[in-house]
Amino acid sequence: MRIAVGSDHPAYHLKEAVKAHLSDRGIDVVDVGTDSTESTHYPKYGAAVGELVADGSVDRGIVMCGTGIGISIAANKIPGVRAALCSHEAHAALSREHNDANVLALGARFTAIEHALSIVDTWLDTKFGGGRHEPRVDMLTALDTRWKSSPKS
Repeated sequence: MRIAVGSDHPAYHLKEAVKAHLSDRGIDVVDVGTDSTESTHYPKYGAAVGELVADGSVDRGIVMCGTGIGISIAANKIPGVRAALCSHEAHAALSREHNDANVLALGARFTAIEHALSIVDTWLDTKFGGGRHEPRVDMLTALDTRWKSSPKS
């Protein structure tokens, strides 16, 4: 498995812990940044991870910012991305089982590193349930192209 990770500055230390944890699990990690705690902007990292997931360069992605909110919004702007902000293992399991989430978002200011790693493990180990959830995921996928039209004047 190959996973892209990205974060802004408040989540830099969490990203580094997640990277090490993924590597310990034998997962190939693609780090799109940031590379320090110097102030930066989360949309660029959310989009970078999202683009790698959407184009198939990686199997999944994990994005992190202070709250997890902004970077998940950025990732979800990329067609084909289903990013889920998870603050509990149950969220992670259901995001995979019901929504086939391909990007996990974490909030560094609200999730201790050990808890975040447990959320990551649950998210990685849970498979999409298919069945009754498949039509809903198909509807989400259809939304990726629904608004692709020329800008309103």
